Amino acid sequence: MNNLCTDVGYRSINKNGEQLCGDHVEVIEKGDNYTVLVLADGLGSGVKASILSTLTSKIISTMIANNMSIEECVSTIAATLPVCEVRKVAYSTFTIMCVRDNSEAEIIQYDNPQVILLRDGKNYDYAKNVSEMGGKTIYTSKIQLCENDVFIAMSDGAIWAGVGKYMNFGWQRENIIEYIEKLYEPNYTAKVISTLILDECNLLYGNEPGDDTTVAAIKIRQRKPVNLLFGPPADPKDANKMMSLFFSKEGKHIVCGGTTSSIAARYLGKPLRTTLKFEAPDIPPIAEIEGVDLVTEGVITINKVLTYAKDYLAGNELYEQWSLNRDGASLICRMLFEEATDINFYVGRAINPAHQNPDLPINFSIKMNLVQELSECLRQMGKRIKVSYF
Repeated sequence: MNNLCTDVGYRSINKNGEQLCGDHVEVIEKGDNYTVLVLADGLGSGVKASILSTLTSKIISTMIANNMSIEECVSTIAATLPVCEVRKVAYSTFTIMCVRDNSEAEIIQYDNPQVILLRDGKNYDYAKNVSEMGGKTIYTSKIQLCENDVFIAMSDGAIWAGVGKYMNFGWQRENIIEYIEKLYEPNYTAKVISTLILDECNLLYGNEPGDDTTVAAIKIRQRKPVNLLFGPPADPKDANKMMSLFFSKEGKHIVCGGTTSSIAARYLGKPLRTTLKFEAPDIPPIAEIEGVDLVTEGVITINKVLTYAKDYLAGNELYEQWSLNRDGASLICRMLFEEATDINFYVGRAINPAHQNPDLPINFSIKMNLVQELSECLRQMGKRIKVSYF
C-alpha cells in the first residue's frame, strides 16, 4: 500500500437570477481506498436542471456504493436519460472519476467538457476509449497515478464563460489548461484549484453567469500529519504525559495558548520567545519555541481558524486572506487546510480562571465547542481526524 491519499474539492456558481444550481456533484468514499466523484449537468437551468442533475448523480453514486460495475452504472444512466426532442441533447450529462487504492483512476465522460489531467503541473494527454451505450457516446480512460496528479472536471458553463463579453467563442478547454498551468503550485489543494478556475469563469461572465458552472478537482498527494496542542491538561500531573505523546507524533507541531506554550517550552527545555508584533489587528501575535513549528494564542486564534474553515467549505471567499496573511490564524489554516491530510488534536480540559469572568465571551464550553466544530469542518474537507482529551 502506498502512502498517497485522495484530495477532493469542488465549487459551483448559479446562472444569474437562478436560486438553484443546475449542476450537482456527489462524492462517495468507501474506506481509504476507493473514492468516486460524479459531476452531473442538467439541461437548462433552475429547478428542472437541478432535479435532473441531482437524480443523475444520485443514481450513479448509489449504484457504485452497492458494488455495481462502472459499466452497469453508465449503461443504466445512458438508457434511462431521454434526449430532448427540440435540442437533440441529453437531459443530463455526467463525468465520473473513480480512484482505487490511490494508484489507478478510471474516468467516464458523457458530453461534459473533457477532464483535464495535470501531471507535474502540466497538461497530460491521456488515452480515451470510445464506446456506444444506449445510443450515447461514452469516453472511458484508465490511468496509472503519480503523486501530485490533478484531475479537473467541469460543466459546460466553464467553457462558455466570456461568450459575448470578452471572447468570441468562450473560455475553451485549451485556455483553461493554459490558465491553470501558469497559476499551479504544488501545495495547492483540490479546493483551491477548483476555486481559482471558477473565480476566473465568474470574472469572464462579468459576475453575471450565463450558465450554471461547476469545477471539481481530485488531487493525488502524500499523507502529511499535523499535530495541534490546545490547552493544558485538567490534572497538572498529566502535563508530561500529554507533551510526550504530542511531541512523539510524526509531522508538524502547532501549540495554541499562553499557558500551553509555557508548558511545552518547559518540557522541551527551550525558551518561549514572545513578540508584540500584531500581523492582524484582531489576532494576538505568534511566539516561538525551538522544536515547535508554530506557537499561537489560543481561543481567539482558533475561533478565527473555525471562521475560515466554514468559509472554505462554502464559497472559499476568504481564501486570499488566510493564504497570504502572516498572523497565527492564517498560518494555522495553511498548515491544516493545505498541508495536512491527518490531523491529531491534543486538547487539555483545564479551566482557565481568566475565562470565567462573566464579562468575557469565553468559557470552557465554548473552547470545547471550538474543537468539535473545527474537527467536523476538517473531516468534511476529507482530513483524517483524531482528538485526544487530557
